[in-house]
Amino acid sequence: MAEHDQPPETPVTAEAVAAAEGLFGLTFTDDERSQMLEELNKKVGHYETLRSVPLENQVAPPLYFNPQLPQARALDVLRSFPVRDTAGLTRPADLENMAFWPVTHLAQMIRTRQVTSVELTEMYLARLKRFDRHLECVVTLTEDLAMRQAQQADTEIAAGHYRGPLHGIPWGAKDLLSARSYPTTWGAMPFRDQFIDQDATVVQRLTEAGAVLVAKLTLGALAYGDIWFGGKTKNPWDLSEGSSGSSAGSASATAAGLVGFSIGTETLGSIVSPSTRCGVTGLRPTFGRVSRYGAMMLSWSMDKIGPICRTVEDCALVFDTIYGPDGLDLSVTDHPFVWNPDRDHTSLRIGYVRSAFPGGGSDGAVSEAVLQALREMEAEARLTATHDARVLDVLRSQGIDLIPIDLPDYNLEPLFMILVAEAAASFDEVTRLNLDDTMQWQAPEAWPNLFRAARLIPAVEYIQANRMRTLVMQAMAAVMEQVDVFVVPSFGGNALTLTNLTGHPAVVLPHGFTERGTPTSITFIGGLYQEADVLAVAKAYQDATEFHTQHPPLHFE
Repeated sequence: MAEHDQPPETPVTAEAVAAAEGLFGLTFTDDERSQMLEELNKKVGHYETLRSVPLENQVAPPLYFNPQLPQARALDVLRSFPVRDTAGLTRPADLENMAFWPVTHLAQMIRTRQVTSVELTEMYLARLKRFDRHLECVVTLTEDLAMRQAQQADTEIAAGHYRGPLHGIPWGAKDLLSARSYPTTWGAMPFRDQFIDQDATVVQRLTEAGAVLVAKLTLGALAYGDIWFGGKTKNPWDLSEGSSGSSAGSASATAAGLVGFSIGTETLGSIVSPSTRCGVTGLRPTFGRVSRYGAMMLSWSMDKIGPICRTVEDCALVFDTIYGPDGLDLSVTDHPFVWNPDRDHTSLRIGYVRSAFPGGGSDGAVSEAVLQALREMEAEARLTATHDARVLDVLRSQGIDLIPIDLPDYNLEPLFMILVAEAAASFDEVTRLNLDDTMQWQAPEAWPNLFRAARLIPAVEYIQANRMRTLVMQAMAAVMEQVDVFVVPSFGGNALTLTNLTGHPAVVLPHGFTERGTPTSITFIGGLYQEADVLAVAKAYQDATEFHTQHPPLHFE
């Protein structure tokens, strides 16, 4: 147990919880009270940590009241879709050989009319039906809608009306995005029959771009993990393990070649983690870049929507379609995004988190410092660390003088209460009406227990946590004055939690494989609203490697 997790000298007891329930108009069972105790006592330690951080009076929480109510008025934003043709790209004899092609290649085939959207849609629908019984990645097939959209795309393209690189491309939506006429289940038993009679803004924008929705894909219940009301979504590289989450089905289906691309969401790792597990490429945009209208809300101050694809360039094209204000989610800004796939990334200041790499990222993967650091690791960790070090080698080989940086040294665990308190408020009735008892995952770290424990978080401590978040944001801003983009192991250096709290954009992509043959990943992080920078650096690395071109063998048919 970490020092900051030490229980208080006078621990919270089940009797104390029972006494407190009357203050909040709640009633828990004896078993539920017992399950809550570890979490509650940990929270008391977190309150002590917060109180040890000096908060001067002028430090405000990063929460801003906006007297303007949402209005259905979108601001115009620049949208451009520069895509280069690939020389010699022709239709394969077996259309299913295109299942793992990136959107850039699929788009070229559709635009040149070598393949129709109907053909591509039928191929992906057949694969969804064939492999979902193994992967458990689909909540609802949207077959009727998909065929109508594909036929419309082919008619428009034949008439010379080509909407852009997503026109006619089949895609899958994480099932917390509403789509008219289809269930939106949020992956949770209490909502499995829920219909929301609207298209989420992201769904609407992809429809306007001519994309074809083929499936609503699984998510861990209420956007946590990979366990949903229908089972556990699997990693297509290894069916003995889950695909991670909460964008479980989006990553699994994309990795298995069941969709052209997918949409995921992230609050605290839900794009980065399943993209790592399944070996795909994901973009977590800056907070406030993509409208969450029509999406399940977990945390108002942390939720983000982004693409999960097979390449960095695909992520750029999808992001270019979905970003920008809609007048309905007031957190969304109108910062521009200008994508250039041929951009020279070497003009950017690129850093690395020195403490997160073996030997502190010393020049050259064979330096003695690196070798010594690797010797001290367990076998699988050693292999992953070797992959990490090779990323730096690839970047240096491109003429980049990498800048070592250090991330802010804060204990961020107490700030997890921000997410938990907002999530518990979002799903207030799940706790009050005992709907949490119907959910599949009932472990101490699962939502039912966390929601119950969150009822006892003092409002003062929630606000103090947000004030500490302001200090973290200020410290992170100082780091980003040194570099434009930095690289870090996906779960190293506390960067995942840190940058989800500060709202910085990240691109995660495969950078090797374990001895078991499962993927590993690396993450590139950029300045606020600087997705074009971080995508450019990530693309340069990806173009120099071939990990993204490999796909799971799917021998479980």
